[in-house]
Amino acid sequence: MASVLIALGGNVGDVRTTFGKAIAHVCGMAQAALVARSSDYATPPWGDEDQAPFINACIEIETSLDPHALLFVMQKVEQKFGRTRDKERRWGPRTLDLDMIAYDNVSMEKPDLTLPHPRLFERAFVLVPLAEIAPDRLISGLRVRDGLASVSMQGIERLPDTG
Repeated sequence: MASVLIALGGNVGDVRTTFGKAIAHVCGMAQAALVARSSDYATPPWGDEDQAPFINACIEIETSLDPHALLFVMQKVEQKFGRTRDKERRWGPRTLDLDMIAYDNVSMEKPDLTLPHPRLFERAFVLVPLAEIAPDRLISGLRVRDGLASVSMQGIERLPDTG
């Protein structure tokens, strides 16, 4: 079984409810076990800043699917929750964004998938929830918590638990 870190984000609709349902779909479709789930965080938009704030979270799953098969599952789940990649603007508003951050210690660079995620250590909106569930995880030779120490966490707020 591979240990996989996945980042979730969205800023359209009831994002927190979408996260709960999307995580269940990913785990079901990937025959994966949910190992850990971070809190949800309100975060400022990144890239295209002229939009509503996002909600972000991270999960760790264990799956026997290979990275490309898991990517296929993740994209199917995004579609199920209303994401249409070919009709959206880059870094624009979305109902659900699922990004594979790390898959075990796999390193790959393919047109459709780069592992670990190439912009991980630039993005506090991923590092904050990731550090909550995997602070000591080494990714590209850097511990998640050490990567978090090098970015600004301005504007990121942990949201209260929903239940």
